[in-house]
Amino acid sequence: MKIILGKSIFKGIAIGKIAIYKKDDYVVKREHVNDPEEEIKRFEAAKDKAIDDLSKLRDKAFKEVGEDGVAILEIHQIMLEDEDYNDSIKNIITNESVNAEYAVATTGDNFAEMFSAMDDDYMKARALDVKDISERLVKVLLGHTDSGITGDDPVIVVADDLGPSETVQMDRDKVLSFVTRYGSKNSHTAILARTMNIPALIDIDYTEDMDGVLAIVDGAEGKLIVEPDAETILTYREKLNEELKSRDMLKELKNKETVTKSGRKINLYANIGGIKDLASVLQNDAEGIGLFRSEFLYLAGSDYPTEDEQFQAYKTVAQNMAGKKVIIRTLDIGADKQIDYFNLDHEDNPAMGFRAIRICLERPEIFKTQLRALYRAGMHGNLAIMYPMITSLEEVRKIKEIAANVKEELREQGIPFKEDMEEGIMIETPAAAIISDLLAKEVDFFSIGTNDLTQYTLAIDRQNEKLDPFYNAHHTAILRMIKMVVDNAHKEGKWAGICGELGADTTLTEEFVKMGVDELSVSPSFVLPIRKIVRNMD
Repeated sequence: MKIILGKSIFKGIAIGKIAIYKKDDYVVKREHVNDPEEEIKRFEAAKDKAIDDLSKLRDKAFKEVGEDGVAILEIHQIMLEDEDYNDSIKNIITNESVNAEYAVATTGDNFAEMFSAMDDDYMKARALDVKDISERLVKVLLGHTDSGITGDDPVIVVADDLGPSETVQMDRDKVLSFVTRYGSKNSHTAILARTMNIPALIDIDYTEDMDGVLAIVDGAEGKLIVEPDAETILTYREKLNEELKSRDMLKELKNKETVTKSGRKINLYANIGGIKDLASVLQNDAEGIGLFRSEFLYLAGSDYPTEDEQFQAYKTVAQNMAGKKVIIRTLDIGADKQIDYFNLDHEDNPAMGFRAIRICLERPEIFKTQLRALYRAGMHGNLAIMYPMITSLEEVRKIKEIAANVKEELREQGIPFKEDMEEGIMIETPAAAIISDLLAKEVDFFSIGTNDLTQYTLAIDRQNEKLDPFYNAHHTAILRMIKMVVDNAHKEGKWAGICGELGADTTLTEEFVKMGVDELSVSPSFVLPIRKIVRNMD
C-alpha cells in the first residue's frame, strides 16, 4: 500500500481503478512540399474542422457543466481565428515550402514561448492555450485523436493536468474522481470538478505503473491511496457508505425552511448557467435562483441573441420556478469570457479591462435589448435584475437612466412589462464595497461576488497556481468587507446576499448567518448541506 499526499480540490471518497489519461503520441516531422498553396488549403480545412469540433464540445459543456466549461473553449475558438497566428503558419508554409503540421507546431512553440516570457499572468496562461489549439490542429492534420478513457467501468482519472476541454469530453458516468500532478485550486478544471460534484486532488506525484491499479481517493485528507490493503478498503467502504447515507439524510431536508432554531430565516438560492440547470435546482430544493448567468445566451450563438430569444429564455426560467425568485445577472463578458462577434480589442490586463457593465454602458443598444427582454419576462414570474462589476454611483445612475428610457419605449409601444422589478447590484470590487453605504440608497439589494472581490482585494490572480499559497478566501479583509456591505445594506432597509464560491464554504456558513447575511446563492449540490447547518444553529 502506498499513500501519496496532495491538495484537495473537492471533498469526497472514490474507490476504483486508476486510469491514466493517455494522449495520443505523435511526432511532427519537417517535410518539403512542392505545392505550398495546396498545403495552405490542408491547413484551412484542418482549422475549420478544429473550430467545428470545439463548437460541438462547447454545446456538450453547456449541457453538462454550464458556463464554467464554456469560457476556455470560447478562447480557443477565438485563438484559432487569430490573424497573427494564422499568418505565421501560412508564411512558414510559403517561405520554407514545408508541410502544414510542421508550420503549425513551430508557430505554436513560438507563440507559447512569447506568451510565457510576458510579465502579465493572464498572458502567461495563454501559452497553454496556444499549445492546446496547436496540438488540436496537428492531430487533425495527422488524423489522430486522443485515446482518453477506455472501458466501461467508472475509474479514477489520473493525468499530468486536465484542460477543461479534456474534462468536458469525458463520459461523466465513467469518472469517479480527478487526480492531477499539476493544476490550481482556483483553475477552470477545479471549478468543473466541484460543479460535477466529484472528489478531486492536485499535486499528486504518480507513476505510469499505477495504470489499472486499485486506489482510493480521500478528498477530505488530500490523499491518493494506491493498492490499499483489505483493512483500508473496508474502512473506506464504510466511510463511503456513511457519505451516501448522509446524502440520503440530506434529502429529508427537502421542502423544509432554511431557518435557525431561533427563527432566523436565510434565503437559500442556487447559481445556474442556463435553462438546462433548472432540473438540478428543483432536485436540490433551492428556494430560488440567486444568480442566472445570462451571458450563456451570447456565448452559445454566433451572433447577438435577439430580444425575443432572450425573452423566451427568461420567461421559461420564470415560469418553471413557479413564483420563486429568479435573479438574472445582466451580460457579464470580457476577461476570460470572450465572444468573437463583440470584436473586443486585445487588452494586456483583461480582468481589469473592458468587461461586464462597462460594455453595456458603452454599447447601450446591446444593453437596451436585454433590458427590454427582462422587463417583458417579468410579467411571467418573480424576476429580479442584477448588474455586475459596479464601481461607482455614476454607473448606477446611468443604468437607471437607460432603464427608464427602455420602460418609456415599451409603454409607448403598448408592450406589457413589469414596472416594479427588484434591481440590485453585485458587490465584487473593493470600490463598491467601500461606498456600499452610498450605493444602498440607489438599489434594492446587494449580492456579493466573492470570487472577483477576493482576487481584486488581495491582488491575486486566482487562476495562477503559483499564487495558491497566498490566496486566502478567508482573509480578514474579505470577511470584514462582507460584514461592512451587509451592515450598510441593512441601514437602508435593503437585503444583502452572497453569490460567489465563498457562499458554498460550509466552514463559514455560521459566520455568515451571524454577520446578518440574508441570502446565500450556491451551486445546487450545496443547497441541502447548507440548509442542514443553518437548521442546527441556535
